[in-house]
Amino acid sequence: MASTSDIRKGLCIRYNNDIYKIIEFLHVKPGKGPAFVRTKLKSVSTGKVLDNTFSAGHKIEDVRVETRSYQFLYEEGETYHFMNTEDYNQITLAESALDAPGLLKEGEVVKIMFNTEDAMPLSVEMPASVVLEVTYAEPGVKGNTATNATKPAKVETGAEVNVPLFINEGDKIKIDTSSGSYMERVKE
Repeated sequence: MASTSDIRKGLCIRYNNDIYKIIEFLHVKPGKGPAFVRTKLKSVSTGKVLDNTFSAGHKIEDVRVETRSYQFLYEEGETYHFMNTEDYNQITLAESALDAPGLLKEGEVVKIMFNTEDAMPLSVEMPASVVLEVTYAEPGVKGNTATNATKPAKVETGAEVNVPLFINEGDKIKIDTSSGSYMERVKE
């Protein structure tokens, strides 16, 4: 058993007969009254996100997890196939287990968290950013740059990302996987 002082981003806990991963937390100590921890929890089975507040010192049941590196092989409908980079065993996961499936390129290495009790995969941690090639982008209109103007662009995985007007087809761009937003253009 852990307490609220052990809460950190990425911790998996058992709550309401399900396993949740903590995506955000904030320890609050108001001037009046007891301290508490505000959390944003994501269910590893359904992908549903909920907000919850734990009072300070509240006991929480943490789940022991093990992280292994897997390479993304291919997508087949709503199932994604991964291969362990150490022993070459393959597993398949549902699309709901991934945070940003549209940004996953074949050959990308991800970290998959497993519950150590029953060896069930819990969640997939993507790299912080990915570099993808723009396959389609409307040409930028000159003179539309009074503010940070953006346009939609399609990348090689099929995902759509808002990019600045100067991005063209064939450019490689770096995308933040947590928000799915454009970060920068990558020079080769």
